[in-house]
Amino acid sequence: MEQLKIGRYTLTWLDGGVTHMDGGAMFGVVPKPLWSKKYPSNDKNQIELRTDPILIQGDGKNRIVESGIGNEKLTDKERRNYGVTAESRIHESLAALHLTTGDIDEVLMTHMHFDHANGLTRYNGDQLVSTFENAVIWVSQVEWDEMRSPNIRSRNTYWQQNWQPIQEQVQTFTTEKQVAPGMALHHTGGHSDGHCLLSIESGGEKLIHMADLMPTHAHFNVLWVLAYDDYPMTSIQQKQKWLPKGIEDEAWFAFYHDAFYRAIKIDQSGHIIDKIERIRSS
Repeated sequence: MEQLKIGRYTLTWLDGGVTHMDGGAMFGVVPKPLWSKKYPSNDKNQIELRTDPILIQGDGKNRIVESGIGNEKLTDKERRNYGVTAESRIHESLAALHLTTGDIDEVLMTHMHFDHANGLTRYNGDQLVSTFENAVIWVSQVEWDEMRSPNIRSRNTYWQQNWQPIQEQVQTFTTEKQVAPGMALHHTGGHSDGHCLLSIESGGEKLIHMADLMPTHAHFNVLWVLAYDDYPMTSIQQKQKWLPKGIEDEAWFAFYHDAFYRAIKIDQSGHIIDKIERIRSS
């Protein structure tokens, strides 16, 4: 498992499963001859996307960002449509670090789309229960409201099975939530109305996890936003705000979905100047 130190915090990428989503949808109006130079696709025009939560340890706390694709919660049709080739191995990843799901103190959700939230619950027999049974689950109020009352478009990704068993654990915020010293969730909107990103600053190091505003390294261009985005102009505006700031501060940009990089540093032209590559199994 790949790790990165940001001052007092240690980040470890866990195995949350893998999907293969339509490349055209993931790059919106960008023509394939352009995006395919930066991110490969298979013969179905799908691109590989990890769903790997980030464990953040520091100050005696275990926090996790996102929850993975989950286990045995998708139908055969859903697995086929979303190109799921591996489900979550969160329990195994935590066990390798001498932890269990019960050791997680907080879950930081950037948003609640199924590929981020499906791992929040699991089956115990035929009953759905919370995966991280002792954790506080942070999510923006806007996202939590839409999760429970989705509209005609969002009901395809906000699933009752992912919120009902954990509702007593959820705590919400409006604009910004300081989770820990130097660590904050920021409401951005864009990809979803309640979408957030995570920033960490400690010991002179900085990291920005832009979640689905920049799901892969190939989405560096501020105009390269997803067809899945509910508010694409908001996504663009937030990228215009956070990308230059991160570049100026020499921050790491971390990923949940990228199949090639866990985190990168980039210059003004988008060139990668430092990187943590994902260890790909043979």
